[in-house]
Amino acid sequence: MDDVQSERWEAAEEGMELLHAGETVRAIDELLRVAQEDPQNEYAFHFLGHAYFQKEAFPEALKSYVEALKLAPEYAGAMVGAGQTLRMMGEYDRAIRMGQRVLAQQEDDGDGLFLVGAAHFQKGENKAAQRYLERFLETSPELEVALEVEGMLQVVRGEVLPFPGAEDTVEN
Repeated sequence: MDDVQSERWEAAEEGMELLHAGETVRAIDELLRVAQEDPQNEYAFHFLGHAYFQKEAFPEALKSYVEALKLAPEYAGAMVGAGQTLRMMGEYDRAIRMGQRVLAQQEDDGDGLFLVGAAHFQKGENKAAQRYLERFLETSPELEVALEVEGMLQVVRGEVLPFPGAEDTVEN
């Protein structure tokens, strides 16, 4: 990280801290202020995207991540954020392409593997989902995420149903 990037990181740090403290609205205000003061601050836009994502304001999140990528086209964190946002918006093919850009930089990137695997899972593309999700588990993710992925893999392998139908409910 060069001096300019360090200064930009430091400028966005208060917003990041507010975000991590769960003060999303204050984080958005702070990160907007930083972005207005320095429209070249990719970190402000990236974490602004993260804050909007937490509020489920997906169009605003995507716009912020895209702005970060305009400033720093190889910013993997912004790619993952944009990809997860696209996935939440139902734009699975675009999410997969974004995840594949991350994996082109680093083939064993856990966030990229999860993004691509989850998007394939949501599309019902079980073989592709299984391939990426199994690779994701090899990255030693946190327990909570590993359990979520193992649940997806159980669905893919046909061990459990993804959503019970009426015939599968307790009442029937």
